[in-house]
Order: sequence, then C-alpha cells, then structure tokens
Amino acid sequence: MQIVVVSDTHGRNEVFEELRLRHPQASAFLHCGDSETDEYALDGFVSVQGNNDYYSSHPMELVLNLDGIRVFMTHGQYLRHFNRMESLILKAKEYECQLVLHGHTHVFDVKVVDGITLVNPGSLYHSRDGSAPSYALITVTNGKISVQRIDYPRFKTK
Repeated sequence: MQIVVVSDTHGRNEVFEELRLRHPQASAFLHCGDSETDEYALDGFVSVQGNNDYYSSHPMELVLNLDGIRVFMTHGQYLRHFNRMESLILKAKEYECQLVLHGHTHVFDVKVVDGITLVNPGSLYHSRDGSAPSYALITVTNGKISVQRIDYPRFKTK
C-alpha cells in the first residue's frame, strides 16, 4: 500500500491533481493541514485543519485505519515547540497508532520512537530549512512502514 502525504500547501492547488496523476497506485492521499483552499479543491485528499484554514470544516485530528495500520493525523499547531514529538507519541499511544502524520513546521522529518513512525512531509509551498518543497510517499508492506521524501519544484516550467 502507498500513501501520499502533503502539508502546508497554502493555496498551491495545482499540486493535488498532479500528485494523483503521479501516484495512481496510491491507496490514500492525506493532507496535514494549511491547504488554505476550498474543500472541493482537495478532491481525493483526506485533510485535517491547519492554523490557516480559517473556514474549513476539517477536524483538528483524525485517526484512520489504512490496511491494518492505525494512523494519527494532525496539523500540530497546538503542540508546543519543545515537546512536540513527546506529545505526538503520547497521542499515538493513546489511540494505538503505529503512524503519526503532522505538519505546521514546513520541515520534512521522519523519526521512529517506541515503534511509532512520525512523519512531517514538509511543505509544498515553502520549506523553512532552505531545501526544496517536499511531500512524503509512505509504503506499507506486511506491516512494515517505509518513508520516502519527494522534492517538488517551487514553480512549474513549461
């Protein structure tokens, strides 16, 4: 199973259709908030609400079951900077999740702590660490989770 995970697109709506075309084999398309777009533009993406999604009806958190893997998804704006990972791990344990997806920081990150895989796909709008915008492609095979960072061009050239 493959899962495409994005976050912090901030109105960059052209990416959604292209990602669906790039990854037709994906079982799920997930958005970790701050899309800053109408919900219809997210066609095919399950999303949580970010701090800039003022008029969104998306939930602040979601727990999903994807092919036997429990996933906790949040934007993470309400988490303190200094104990963000600890808070996410506690939530994952509370909901018995093996995978945590979050955004907000605009920096790609993958960590495995206590058997829980934590993924921040970065931002498809602007990365705050100077790297290219990015998203995550997660592959689950026989219960094993692997994460790949995929860089995305800032601006499309024709």
